[in-house]
Amino acid sequence: MYFEKTQGFPKNFLWGSASAAYQVEGAWDVDGKGPSNWDKFVRIPGKTFKATTGDKAVDHYHRYKEDVKLMAEMGLKTYRFSIAWSRVIPDGNGPVNEKGLQFYDDLVNELLKYGIEPMVTVYHWDMPQALEDQYHGFEDRRIIDDFVNYATVLFKKLGDRVKYWIIMNEQNVFTTFGWMNGMHPPGKKNEEKLFYQVNHHANIAFAKSVLALKALYPDAKVGSSFAYTPGYAYDRHPENAMALEDYNDLKNFYWMDIYALGRYPRAAIKYLESKGVAPEFAPGDKQVLKEAAAKVDFMGVNYYQSCVVEHNPIDGVGMSMEMNTTGKKGTAKVSGVPGLYKNPQNEFLSTTDWDWTIDPMGIRICCREITSRYDLPIVISENGLGAFDKLEDGQIHDPYRIEYLKKHIEALKDAIDDGCRVLAYCTWSYTDLLSWLNGYQKRYGFVYVDREEDENSGTLNRIKKDSYFWYKHVIETNGEEL
Repeated sequence: MYFEKTQGFPKNFLWGSASAAYQVEGAWDVDGKGPSNWDKFVRIPGKTFKATTGDKAVDHYHRYKEDVKLMAEMGLKTYRFSIAWSRVIPDGNGPVNEKGLQFYDDLVNELLKYGIEPMVTVYHWDMPQALEDQYHGFEDRRIIDDFVNYATVLFKKLGDRVKYWIIMNEQNVFTTFGWMNGMHPPGKKNEEKLFYQVNHHANIAFAKSVLALKALYPDAKVGSSFAYTPGYAYDRHPENAMALEDYNDLKNFYWMDIYALGRYPRAAIKYLESKGVAPEFAPGDKQVLKEAAAKVDFMGVNYYQSCVVEHNPIDGVGMSMEMNTTGKKGTAKVSGVPGLYKNPQNEFLSTTDWDWTIDPMGIRICCREITSRYDLPIVISENGLGAFDKLEDGQIHDPYRIEYLKKHIEALKDAIDDGCRVLAYCTWSYTDLLSWLNGYQKRYGFVYVDREEDENSGTLNRIKKDSYFWYKHVIETNGEEL
């Protein structure tokens, strides 16, 4: 759509930034915290870049007051963070670790002291290792009750002060990487039937957690964050248009339809049934999914890139079991599903050093699609640029990050003009952090953290980048001056 004049961002718009517990907290075995699946996984040789771990991360656990003060100086309206399950319930389903829970209680209070809205993610990939040892975690339906119990502990402790809740972060990513390409815990490959069953268990855990939250706090705002990669048909050939339909049903709507509509896409289920890999439902599952979907308040979107979708012959490329974790541009592999689609590079777009396409228009397309299909408000829960930042004479000049965020905010403003109800924009990330498989060289933050790959290197001092001051002005002008 074209509008002669933009209406701008709403007056109460939540300008924010985000993080995840494993990527920032450190203190991996402090104050009663139990080991998570990631604490174990990163110790497997070859799994992460230069064998980096989150043992220390950027030590947010001990420096959270310093970090929150920096957020307040910037004028941040909301801070999205996740809670480490194994810090709160070390063995996943036993007694609560009060010291661990108190950390998050203190963090929420510190944010509120400065007028920053806490936005809490219940699960951002770090499951207690004890549950993997007991019954293989999400592979077993027992995870549902244990997850809901954990979530309810958080709701009861923090729900009187936390208004915004995100139940799952990027369920499509942690399940695909965990059971299809082996890059995340538990490191399994091509377990297709198990992959879809794992997702079903996670979906029921999500739905029951939504219902538990609403029973305690009916006015709480709840959703989940989906890693949304919109696709473009390779060309006008009908086969490629159909490949895009298949891609959307299996890679995007398969998750978002559950959150918003309480059902799986019909074509996707028919396809999975034909292969014998469709998820098995227990009595009551359908009703729970429908009931929870009716209570979801927003769709969370983690947007980084778009993709191209082309028809893939039955003997074509399959899922890639490797990705660019080094920052050497041009090393990513084409991936796909034989007989359905593949995702070649888009020659019209530039890429990051990690081969992620840079496409501001994509964030507007995400918002439009969600608005048309689900008519839900939207929280942009992640959007940002990973780059090689350099500290020079005590300063970090990152004009490339400013340009990236500027273009995406402009596209988001266009989406609002289109009628999309966008509630918040959370950049990824606030400080530099551990980039899961990519180590510490891939920096995302407004705040530089002095540390390298070596666990003992660096002072961990915080240094404001140029983008910090730029975003501060964006917030002050409510997105009018970019």
